[in-house]
Amino acid sequence: MLRSKFWQAFFAIGPIAMVVLGLIGYFIFLFMLIGNIDQLEHGSENFPEGWILGNLGIIILFVLVAVLVSFGSLIYYIVHAAYNPNLKQNNLLLVWILLFIFANGLGQLIYWIMEVVGKRDQEGT
Repeated sequence: MLRSKFWQAFFAIGPIAMVVLGLIGYFIFLFMLIGNIDQLEHGSENFPEGWILGNLGIIILFVLVAVLVSFGSLIYYIVHAAYNPNLKQNNLLLVWILLFIFANGLGQLIYWIMEVVGKRDQEGT
């Protein structure tokens, strides 16, 4: 599983894609809510109150999935870096792990580009 190109790309791009999609969904919900503010203020009977809670539930579910993908990405790339033979001879392993922890999502993307895709291209030539 550590050498699978699909999982490497998924766990590198997944957390950032989830944040972007989450923000887009949140702003769509917010603009739809602002667009219907007159109906909410005047208690119009043709505006269902369950719409707000239903969409809020979808957003909360999406956030939980994003947290799971981000945590899975963190674990996957820490294990990947620990088994990377290029990082054994110096302190780069510690630097990468700290980057994964403190720059979660972005650190995995940088590692994937530099250590996985970059080394794969060098091995192919």
